[in-house]
Amino acid sequence: MATVVFADLVGSTSMFERLGDATASRFVTQLTGALSQVFEQHHGRVVKLLGDGLFVVFPDEGDALAACVNIQKRLQDKLIRPGGTGAPVQMQMGIESGEVVEIDGDCFGDTVNSAARLADLAGAAQILTTQSVWDALLPAQRASLRSLGPMYLRGRAEASHVYRVEWQAGRDEDATMVGSSMFSAPKDAFLDLVAGEQTVRLDPKSPRISIGRAADAALSLNDPRVSRMHATLEWRGGQFVLVDASSYGTWVYFGNQSEAVVLRRTQCYLVGSGQIVLGCERTEERAPVIEFSVAN
Repeated sequence: MATVVFADLVGSTSMFERLGDATASRFVTQLTGALSQVFEQHHGRVVKLLGDGLFVVFPDEGDALAACVNIQKRLQDKLIRPGGTGAPVQMQMGIESGEVVEIDGDCFGDTVNSAARLADLAGAAQILTTQSVWDALLPAQRASLRSLGPMYLRGRAEASHVYRVEWQAGRDEDATMVGSSMFSAPKDAFLDLVAGEQTVRLDPKSPRISIGRAADAALSLNDPRVSRMHATLEWRGGQFVLVDASSYGTWVYFGNQSEAVVLRRTQCYLVGSGQIVLGCERTEERAPVIEFSVAN
């Protein structure tokens, strides 16, 4: 049993293009070396460096969570800019706990794969984890986790209950319900929706919008698979919530995962980026697709 962390640098491709291979490689080497020390200070073992990321194992879930939060806070405070210009360095992280097979110092298994998929799904400066980690944490640490509900991680047949770690300073805790910490809304959160030539942006002050075949919908898609009032989107409890109200259902694909969360008169939180497909799977011909992206 072990707790696995994957931590990936956000936007490394554009950084290499901007700085050149030699300069960017030196920067990434220095960064991953510094992050390795932080992980080791929290009793983690760096299994390997993954180019622009790290693969770390911990004996304890609480230590893994504390290490990830420590790193995110340091990056937020220092605002490190590669080459002195451009966007500050940000990491996306995934934490999973379970059985791990170790061979010659390397680690394998479903737990490892799940942690990697969580890191892929996480947005910039986000930490995602699952129910198994939540179950093992102390109550004080659980308070920093907010439930995002069930999500399909790429390569897994069953949905995983995913949590986002709320580590940012300045978000005061208001209440805790069913293990999910409820925080005041970040003022700079927004959700972008793109359907063909139509674009819509929502923020925490935006009213609930409708999506459907009706001409007066905020996003109107003229397709027989789309109900007149197919779904709604609103900011609720510190999250953007998608609610299906259709006849045929709504498929939500998160990140680069191939399996969808299927909504049939149910709802889910939107996190990171992905696609919303109305009335069918995205593999169907000319599927009505909405691209979404959530950012702070």
